[in-house]
Amino acid sequence: MKKIRIGCGAGYAGDRIEPAVELAQKGQIQYLVFECLAERTIAIGQKQKQTNPNAGFNELLEARMRAVLPLCVQNKIKIITNMGSANPQAAGKAIQSIAQSLGLAGLKIAIVEGDDVYQSVVEQDLKLDDINKKVSESDKKIVSANAYLGCEALVDALKAGADIVITGRVADPSLFLSPMIYEFGWSLTDWDKLGKGTLIGHLLECAGQITGGYYADPGYKDVQGLARLGFPIAEINENGEAFITKVPESGGCVNVDTCKEQMLYEIHNPEYYITPDVVADFSKVTFKEIAKDQVAVTGATGREQTKTLKVSVGYLDGFIGEGEMSYAGPGAVDRGQLALDIVKERLSIIGVNADELRFDLIGVNSLHGSKLSQASKPYEVRVRVAGRFKSKSDANLIGNEVEALYTNGPAAGGGAYKSVKEIIAMDSTLIERTLVKPVIGYLEV
Repeated sequence: MKKIRIGCGAGYAGDRIEPAVELAQKGQIQYLVFECLAERTIAIGQKQKQTNPNAGFNELLEARMRAVLPLCVQNKIKIITNMGSANPQAAGKAIQSIAQSLGLAGLKIAIVEGDDVYQSVVEQDLKLDDINKKVSESDKKIVSANAYLGCEALVDALKAGADIVITGRVADPSLFLSPMIYEFGWSLTDWDKLGKGTLIGHLLECAGQITGGYYADPGYKDVQGLARLGFPIAEINENGEAFITKVPESGGCVNVDTCKEQMLYEIHNPEYYITPDVVADFSKVTFKEIAKDQVAVTGATGREQTKTLKVSVGYLDGFIGEGEMSYAGPGAVDRGQLALDIVKERLSIIGVNADELRFDLIGVNSLHGSKLSQASKPYEVRVRVAGRFKSKSDANLIGNEVEALYTNGPAAGGGAYKSVKEIIAMDSTLIERTLVKPVIGYLEV
């Protein structure tokens, strides 16, 4: 029975590069997938693209490609990635240039676009889920609207002989599902197989999470070698049966518990996990350890895909102003609280107009508030004041007032930090599938 091995080389935009190199060297894989888009990544990329038409793709693309391309060519490994973000065209050209500079030849790069549906969202005046208003009724400045594409265009690119497939917004599991469909000849309406493949993709997509990262909890769930954490590999057969593993000598672990935790990550309803390709059902999935760091997965199914696609919509939502200051030694908590009280009163005196304000003692109450704060007083704390504002000038006032605590606040404050960041907020909507048209372009090296 035919089998393939797929490795995950990244689980987010800034992920480590060494585990991907290790997979390309030692993983005996046929496909290396880099999943690098969070919800707001493309919106940030669109802002970058407005400033520079050659920007807007993943900032580690060059470093990753220089590290893995020679190995992938040598070992006949195909690369699939959404590192194109808001600018797949520019990303594709960057890969072409990198390959040429490395002296590589005979490569075909596929560029998958069509996820940018900004115009359609505006013209259709779609309703945004979180703010519960149509685009025309909101006061939000939308900077991006990208539909989650499925695997179909990626499969077509592989059929056309692509060695590298670079995309923008594609659903995370679809990146991994596409080589399964291509290699095994699965039908795009074989919902059962697509459900199985989607589970495998979902297990792989967060890279180190399933190999012991994020799972680790000292004394309760101990994991060895996290500084050299290996990234996951799935070995899959044409029936959609698979096991999850990693490079044997790498750090971390793969066991039933790491697989269970990753399966439940971000899926909401396990019986009805909606992707662009299929509505997957994970409710009857079982995991079985078959060897050290090898876990078999069975039981996923699927049903017909929905008629709509999810769209991530990014919009500008003001500015966050922030300031921090540290206090240590006897009375640190009391001095930190006095510092917060001073800043709170100062902001009232100067008439700061904030949409939202926070006053935290990091190490005491910054995560769960006063109700769950610790009873004992720590030796050191860090004051943090943050506010959300409509204007950048108002946001600047927060950091200035915290910094003024150096000489105008309680004793022995140090390590002042201040910043102002523009907020790119996210909402979502649904768009008719028929309005989204993937497009594939090709470059040769």
